[in-house]
Amino acid sequence: MTDRVDEPAWGATRALGRATTLVTILVLFGVVLGRPDLVLMAVPFALGAAWALRRRPDEVPGVELVLPGEPAAEGATVQIPLRLSNTSSAAYDVVVTRLSHSPWLRIQHGDRPYGIGLPAGEAAEVVLAGPALRWGVHGVGPAEAYAVACDGLLLSTLVETGGADVRVHPVPEPFRAQETMPRSAMLVGVHRSRRTGEGGELAGVRPYGPGDRLRRVDWRVTLRTRELHVAQTLSDRDAAVVVLLDVLHEAGRSQGIHGSASVLDRTVRSAAAIAEHYLRQGDRVALVEYSGSPRYLRAASGRRQLQAVLEWLLHVRARVRASETPAFGIDPHLIPSSALVVVLTPLLAPQSAEMVATLSRAGRVVVAVDTLGNLADLSVDETQWTVLARRLWQLDRANTIGQLREAGVPVTPWVGPGSLDEVLRDMARLASAPRLAVR
Repeated sequence: MTDRVDEPAWGATRALGRATTLVTILVLFGVVLGRPDLVLMAVPFALGAAWALRRRPDEVPGVELVLPGEPAAEGATVQIPLRLSNTSSAAYDVVVTRLSHSPWLRIQHGDRPYGIGLPAGEAAEVVLAGPALRWGVHGVGPAEAYAVACDGLLLSTLVETGGADVRVHPVPEPFRAQETMPRSAMLVGVHRSRRTGEGGELAGVRPYGPGDRLRRVDWRVTLRTRELHVAQTLSDRDAAVVVLLDVLHEAGRSQGIHGSASVLDRTVRSAAAIAEHYLRQGDRVALVEYSGSPRYLRAASGRRQLQAVLEWLLHVRARVRASETPAFGIDPHLIPSSALVVVLTPLLAPQSAEMVATLSRAGRVVVAVDTLGNLADLSVDETQWTVLARRLWQLDRANTIGQLREAGVPVTPWVGPGSLDEVLRDMARLASAPRLAVR
């Protein structure tokens, strides 16, 4: 980042102005009044100023803002070095620098000035560090600097750098899902499918047939029946998980990593936790943002996809203007029919419930995770009308959740580890249940 200086120049400080004024007054009065003693009193001030100005700097200080290349995590320390340089032939008495930054970055010294001495032809690095309190893309800069030289008689013009951004990844909340997936997709993976194949889950024992491997022979049944029998297993396959973030509305107040969380904070952190869990199992994860400006991250697997997910989550924003028309904006074929769709929604808008019901009617396996949390139970200034309004809102929200469950969409609150275990267990049991054939 290069420095930006409008007019590289040095100006007089108030100290030089006071010294010049004092010398001028003493000499003037000494000449007019015929007082040589007044002229002699002005000599030390004139000689002192002349001696201090004998080596004047010809260049303003240089300042460079160096930002970390790797993203930080919530709660981690962010280090922002400021490189100050003196390319002139005279030393600076002090270089004063100040850095503007986002309030979510508790940088050392804040935005207050910080001073350091700088000899001629040398450079110094000031490292300002502090914790990052919240996920997101936070602005840092501009960094400003000016120098004082010649014993405080000269002041340089203000040097300013451009601004930049610091990326802070969300810290995933603790999460695990130990239950099997309702549907599997590909040929290999860790989730048990309903089809037989190479796997670790026993499906039964059947007579030996052409093509069966000898290591699959069940010798206990073979010795008892006097005929070769092999153990039949269910194949293990991977699954596709689509995490849909409903950010039509924001509720609550965000206080960073160490304080209370808003709906947007809980949505982003839970999405990161779910994506990390399934990606570490080898599954494929895709992300969809449901807002006024919908976005989509295609399904993939591996550590690279986890980094892509964290970077994608940095730009999640709630709908700013109520006039923005929420739109799904995603082609149906982008969500595979075999995918598990986890919808993170506070259910604060009727469009959210309609979107979830539409996905369920389209044949997708949908799980709605309530991210409103304890915000529904927060106390407010209770009056005669707020109590009634709150009660009506709770009844309307309970009615919406009931309608989704009647449509076949389970709704579960986000509680961290095991949030989806019971739901996935029931869905897997229903998927494996025998169905009556209509003839």
